[in-house]
Amino acid sequence: MGVSARALATIAALTSVVVLAAGCSSDDGAKPKWSGADSSAGGPSASASAAELPKAAFAAPNDGANNVSTATELSLQTTPGSNAQVALTDASGAAVTGALNADGTAWIPATQLKYGTQYTATVTSAGDTAGKKVTFTTMGKPGKTVNVSTAVSDNKTYGVGMPIVVRFGSSVPQELRASVEKRLIVTSDPPQIGTWYWFNGGEVHYRTKEYWQSGTKINVRLAVGGLQLTKTGWGTKDVTSTFSIGDKIVMTTDDQTHQMTVEQNGQVIKTLPVSLGKARTPSSSGNMVVMDKNQSELFVGTDPEDPYRETVYWTQRMTSGGEYIHSAPWSVGDQGKRNVSHGCTNVSESNAKYLYNLTKIGDVVIVKNTTRKLAWGNGWTDWDKTWDEYVKGSALPPPAATTTSPSTSASSAASASA
Repeated sequence: MGVSARALATIAALTSVVVLAAGCSSDDGAKPKWSGADSSAGGPSASASAAELPKAAFAAPNDGANNVSTATELSLQTTPGSNAQVALTDASGAAVTGALNADGTAWIPATQLKYGTQYTATVTSAGDTAGKKVTFTTMGKPGKTVNVSTAVSDNKTYGVGMPIVVRFGSSVPQELRASVEKRLIVTSDPPQIGTWYWFNGGEVHYRTKEYWQSGTKINVRLAVGGLQLTKTGWGTKDVTSTFSIGDKIVMTTDDQTHQMTVEQNGQVIKTLPVSLGKARTPSSSGNMVVMDKNQSELFVGTDPEDPYRETVYWTQRMTSGGEYIHSAPWSVGDQGKRNVSHGCTNVSESNAKYLYNLTKIGDVVIVKNTTRKLAWGNGWTDWDKTWDEYVKGSALPPPAATTTSPSTSASSAASASA
């Protein structure tokens, strides 16, 4: 498994067997010899050897602590080779599952702890098999909670450009973003480097350094239940999601040729004519992904000098501002030749249906050579920054080397470009 270097790396308990070498003695009662010296001259004792072995202890919470967050992690002080192992039980003696983070600095419960409950934690190590214990009591249920949600759904298959979009019901202030980001845990198989980017206090995204690999299995745990998210609000509950990545689909449109090239897993499978936004309403050039799909939508123009109201079919949304790929039978004569749309990518009905049936949410859309640059944050624009630029949007240091819904048939109304 792999994990986000930003949202805590792969969660896997570090287990090992410590074998202590037994002292040797001769049958004839002769004194044991220690590496070139007689034991009578001061050879090491068993107790001295044990004392030299690396150990681990709890750094937080403190023994006897009260009002501890139900999103707490058990922080550890360790020395290399300590092979720390942690056990946590509640007041009834029931075990709480969890695991060490990748660097062994903290043990993370697998689920949110209970409110107003006493817990006992024990850490053992190579040099302290008896272990160290702390007992602490969690906070009572908070009066104000903040909902947290994600755009990814369980058991769905997404495109290689799919960002993990997380939204908060209230804005997370700058000073709390690092502690919150540490609790946004992404694990992937195979492992891939990724990071979080705060678009604002209400929305943070996760993307990988390169596109997701096809076939990747991803687990997301937003471990925010009982975590302080604002000055007066705490996370309502943990949010989890498991999803996968499908074939690599990339749709590249070049305004110079008025053509779209469709690639699947690196191979060109179709080239088709398009019409983009006219001079008054140019299409955006940039790196986008499919955000939403519908068999039909009602598009309503917002410009009083150029009004329209049209039911449009086989739609794929690329920006929050209303740029889509969609069927436009009225512009077939212009497709491949000139731009006549209000900013959308017009294709024929047959081509629109073909694309609709091929693609997934999160598939990559690239538009080149128009007169308008894609505005950052106008949709899921995560791939419109370089990796070096993107990591600057995190509240944590850059990641280490290794870390880490489908359309509906119902019609809907939207302010969009036709």
